[in-house]
Amino acid sequence: MNDATKQVGLLGAIAIGIGGMVGGGIFAVLGEAVSLAHGATAIAFIVAGFVALLTAYSYAKLSVAYQQSGGTVVFIDNAFGHNLLSGSINVMLWLSYLVTISLYATAFASYGETFFAANSPWWLKHVLISVAIILPTIINLISASFVSKSETFIVVIKVVLLVLIIVSGLFYVDPEKLAPNKWGEPFTIIAAGMIIFVAYEGFELIANAASDIKDPNVNLPRAFYGSVIIVILLYVLISIVTVGTVPEAQLLQAKDYALAVAAEPALGKIGFTIVAIAALLSTFSAINATIYGNARLGYALAVSGELPSSLKKLKHNIPVDGILATTIFSLFIANSIDLTEIAIIGSAGFLLIFALVNISAFKLRKNIKANSIITLIASLISIAALTTLLLHTYHSNPRAIAVFFAFIAISIIFEMIYGILIRKHLFKRKYFCSCNE
Repeated sequence: MNDATKQVGLLGAIAIGIGGMVGGGIFAVLGEAVSLAHGATAIAFIVAGFVALLTAYSYAKLSVAYQQSGGTVVFIDNAFGHNLLSGSINVMLWLSYLVTISLYATAFASYGETFFAANSPWWLKHVLISVAIILPTIINLISASFVSKSETFIVVIKVVLLVLIIVSGLFYVDPEKLAPNKWGEPFTIIAAGMIIFVAYEGFELIANAASDIKDPNVNLPRAFYGSVIIVILLYVLISIVTVGTVPEAQLLQAKDYALAVAAEPALGKIGFTIVAIAALLSTFSAINATIYGNARLGYALAVSGELPSSLKKLKHNIPVDGILATTIFSLFIANSIDLTEIAIIGSAGFLLIFALVNISAFKLRKNIKANSIITLIASLISIAALTTLLLHTYHSNPRAIAVFFAFIAISIIFEMIYGILIRKHLFKRKYFCSCNE
């Protein structure tokens, strides 16, 4: 693509990264971080952010070398070729986005319930979860262009709101609440960072837009690093304001909507309401965008022969079957797994995928002109981060571990069965071009 026809500049690329990360994640996992790291919640976000920043280096180098819309799928295929590993990971990526949609939908329901009586019926949560997924599905089926046009506006609202909470709340911070004697155990702080890592998922979407970015050799690295650093700063300041202004017992009681509670000391009840409304808007838009992206990922995988061919059928340039498949599976996951487990599974899924992307960067380091030491450290740290999360979860929430490994097993078994029975060959798939476009 000629650079003159590319429409996304540096600020636009950074907005894609920030919009992908500051979706519904921070609204969903802030309370979970506080319950584990306590006064060190900001440290947990720094730990998770460090892993994200190292991975951003790998993404930056890979995106410059392979400027295509396939992103993560392209990188893994070029590093590992066509084998059971790459095929299974590509399916796992599709499933991980389903988990992300479920996380956002559950967060939507948690904030939505605050507008109803405290003794609301048990089914209300499931109704809100389902509405949060079904309405964006309808929007995607009717007008795909509305999804992309609305995202920039909503990203600005989300960032402005978070900055408002930070600026107004910093004056109310009690340093004693952040003192080391209020911190969790070191291992638990790191584990907290890994559980909430899903809040940083989203910067990789810049890679999907690589072919549309002006001066990509310069702007892609700047966009990756800039977006991750800005979001780290945003999350750390939000954590300081939340933990430093609200009693921990109150935060834990309102764990699923902790960010709304954090707005009360400075802004009062109106602050709680504003954040709750913004959370509904943010999580709704994040679901909208993720359904859009996952349906198109399903399309790309169907074209390569890794998912059923029905997913590559387009009606008015809309992958209808891909949208419906994403919706059905997301509804099932969101209505059958609780928020904590969804956060763990989502974080574990993306840590696994990002570890393989870092390994891909190390393996392709000569081709992509990447630093061997940085990509090796990124690979080792992302593997260590995933291991830490799994070890902690094994003792605290074994069911989440079981579901995570079930996702891996489903990905491998599906790839094997589909390859043997449908493609008639386990590794014969259309190959993603390994050259710049």
